[in-house]
Amino acid sequence: MFGSGFGLFRRKKEKKGPLVYLSEPTIIYHTQTEKAILEIIEEKLGSTNVILPSKYGLKGTSHMIKDAEIFVAVAIIGKFTSLVVEEVRIARELNKKIYTLIVARRGNEVEYLFQEGIPGDIEWLSPEETERLYEDFRGEDFSGFMKFFIGDRRRSW
Repeated sequence: MFGSGFGLFRRKKEKKGPLVYLSEPTIIYHTQTEKAILEIIEEKLGSTNVILPSKYGLKGTSHMIKDAEIFVAVAIIGKFTSLVVEEVRIARELNKKIYTLIVARRGNEVEYLFQEGIPGDIEWLSPEETERLYEDFRGEDFSGFMKFFIGDRRRSW
């Protein structure tokens, strides 16, 4: 009975594996997509030891890239947002092992393609292009935008 239902005594998952820096667009912070990405990193890289920028709110985390062994860049619909672009440049300068995780939609399913390196067909967005992308995703209201990432069947890419 003590602490039941409140999660007060829930154990944190023990961190294992190489230190991975996850470079992700801010629009997927704290979403089901982010959770799925962490599961993919654990499966593909054997790591639960991830620097997750969303845990730091609006504070910059790019300085932490130097500490990571592996860098994973997330591309939504084949595009790196301007923040991810900047972090990829840093990771390259530091000669980090880089992987790309492309998040795309096929029919009613969100698909994830994990690959080594950076595919040549990834589009690198400027801050202005990133803002336009976010506006396109938001559509009419923010809640509809968030449903897009958790599987709203009325949205498609």
